[in-house]
Amino acid sequence: MGEVRNLIKKNKLHTVCMSAACPNQTECWNAGTATFLILGNSCTRSCRFCNVPKGTPQSIEADEPARVARAVEALQLSYAVITSVTRDDLPDGGSALFAETIREIRKRMPLCRVEVLIPDFQGSESALHIVLEANPTVLNHNIETVPSLYKCVRPQADYGRSIELLSRAHAFGAVTKTGMMLGLGEGRREIFTVLHDLRKAGCSLLTIGQYLRPGKNSLPVERYYHPDEFLELRDEAIAMGFRHVVAGPLVRSSYHAEKHMTESEPSL
Repeated sequence: MGEVRNLIKKNKLHTVCMSAACPNQTECWNAGTATFLILGNSCTRSCRFCNVPKGTPQSIEADEPARVARAVEALQLSYAVITSVTRDDLPDGGSALFAETIREIRKRMPLCRVEVLIPDFQGSESALHIVLEANPTVLNHNIETVPSLYKCVRPQADYGRSIELLSRAHAFGAVTKTGMMLGLGEGRREIFTVLHDLRKAGCSLLTIGQYLRPGKNSLPVERYYHPDEFLELRDEAIAMGFRHVVAGPLVRSSYHAEKHMTESEPSL
């Protein structure tokens, strides 16, 4: 854990592990892995489930992709996960920096697979294609919750826009992935409607986890799901055609991402 922390500090980087108060931080850092957070540490959106700081975003740092790549090389990662805050203030939403980060990692570590967890780029197809043309191993975009809760949970996001992003990425030929969190007041029928919409959009990898309130200003938990319920949802999602599903109370979008991708490859 100390090695990862020192590398993050040395290269002046952010991780979603720390910024989002992930419950799996200690486990992942002890294993020498981290999900890198690019484009600063201040988000332009005010989602009520997220612990990432909100406020005035920092200026873009052109050398950030190279710094991330150096950290990936130092850790000798075979699988790197890159995500970001949402940058609605930028014309391209930060897509060019995502693409450059992928390229810089591949320069130093040609065999390293790179998963990107991207924002919706406000629906910009050109911004999405900038990322896709850099050929990420997995294109991840989290749907997060059911449509009826978007106004409360993700007021600046749009459910249809996120489904369309995944559909466009699938049409491009990318392996697509998404994540849902449960416990915010969704109904069972709503969950399955989302799963059907995701499959229709060609999404093949899925994570489902329990929403845990990260701070006093975040939404309260409406319900805690039993571990057996997550297993049931996993089995039903697999039956619907998802290639690989990881579901459990502490599952997060990038948790054991390399293992999940590897296990799904024979079917992809």
